[in-house]
Amino acid sequence: MLNKRTTEVYALGQHISMSAHKARRVIDQIRGRSYEETLMILELMPYRACYPIFKLVYSAAANASFNMGSNEVNLVISKAEVNEGTIVKRLKPRARGRSFAIQKPTCHITIVMKDISLDEYIDTDSITWSQKPKSKKKHTTMSYYDMYSNGGTWDKK
Repeated sequence: MLNKRTTEVYALGQHISMSAHKARRVIDQIRGRSYEETLMILELMPYRACYPIFKLVYSAAANASFNMGSNEVNLVISKAEVNEGTIVKRLKPRARGRSFAIQKPTCHITIVMKDISLDEYIDTDSITWSQKPKSKKKHTTMSYYDMYSNGGTWDKK
């Protein structure tokens, strides 16, 4: 039996003050890309969400190099997700002594990086190969349908 080697590290950013919808717009562009390509994309995109995501990707790469000793060239973003956080509620004073509620959304961003140079070992003794029983093919016969002889659409008077 062989042990499974850990090849994934993650970085988690919680309570980031921006909408989850705006952060997902950036996350969808970097999912599945390499580390160096991701940094270039995040530096050149004109969105406000890029900076906290850039910091998380950089932190996940630092976790990978410190915990696993992996090289940054071999890192790929295997999973990136954005979840909605709590909504911070504030009051804005308005005219004639009134106040309006302001809702400031937050989000939680998770970046999971995988080292593609490390192989995962699988125990081959526990895998059993089984064949599915072959099913008999059903033969269908086609019959000619005559719509004029049994009261079709033109038989009405």
